[in-house]
Amino acid sequence: MSHRKRSTSRVSRVSHERWLVSYADFITLLFAFFVVLYAASPVDKKKAGMLAVAIQAAFQQMGVFPPGTTQAPIDGTKPIPFSIAQAMENPATAASLGRIASRTESPPGAAVDNEDLDKLQTELEAALGPEFHRKEIAMRRAPDGLVISLREMGFFESGAARMKSASQDAFDRIADILRQRDYRLRIEGHTDNTSIHTPQFPSNWELATSRATETVRILIVREGFSPDRLSAAGYAQYHPVATNLTPEGRGMNRRVDIVILGHVLTADSLAQAGSQAQTPAATPAEKKTAPPSTPAALKPAVVRNAGDHLQLQQ
Repeated sequence: MSHRKRSTSRVSRVSHERWLVSYADFITLLFAFFVVLYAASPVDKKKAGMLAVAIQAAFQQMGVFPPGTTQAPIDGTKPIPFSIAQAMENPATAASLGRIASRTESPPGAAVDNEDLDKLQTELEAALGPEFHRKEIAMRRAPDGLVISLREMGFFESGAARMKSASQDAFDRIADILRQRDYRLRIEGHTDNTSIHTPQFPSNWELATSRATETVRILIVREGFSPDRLSAAGYAQYHPVATNLTPEGRGMNRRVDIVILGHVLTADSLAQAGSQAQTPAATPAEKKTAPPSTPAALKPAVVRNAGDHLQLQQ
């Protein structure tokens, strides 16, 4: 009888949860595996980005890619996603790539002289002091260059494209200063988000574009600007500089921007750019080059070049 009791007690002490030990070991190993993968992933992205930039530069030198496609931002302090293909960690390599990109993206004679833009901005501020004080004109620096904003309150009637006669003196002063330089000018029409629907302007697109082309017409006809310096674009309400939730913000958004771009290309500059684009031996890859890419806007914009037909800029 005592023997049976000892056997029963011995069986009752057997553990049925030993699988937890193996399960815990498996979970620990799985966690360590994913930690290693996570730690190694930034290095893989950097290597992929470096490889993509190297391949892109090689194909560009062969003429397979157009010059304007090398626009990858350079930042060697962060992981490099493959989709963006940011440049190397080596500062010297990054600097050299930046110099190559700047040389290939801007043809000779088209670069903007920042020192001259600073001087131009000072001259405009001195000549247009009253208009700046009344907040009829504003200026700012943008990636494209210097932007002169002619606000609706000073230059246009509400819902109209024709420039006010009272603003002719201020506009002449702007034109006199810009005429002394050979910068290209892009005239952009902008509105607020209040819809317009009239027989002349069915939407803000027509109003913005008409104001831009009216300004181009004045620069050509009255101010004597060469048409090859000018282009016009309408962006409606899709490129605001202030909030549309307040009357002050909407007033700042209703404007015509004169964007000062690079210098006008001369015949010598175009000939020099053409000679640099030629290579000693043409290859089949060089003959299949894609057309140069154009910068993509956030929204489609109606564009009218001076003397050309109306077209859509994507």
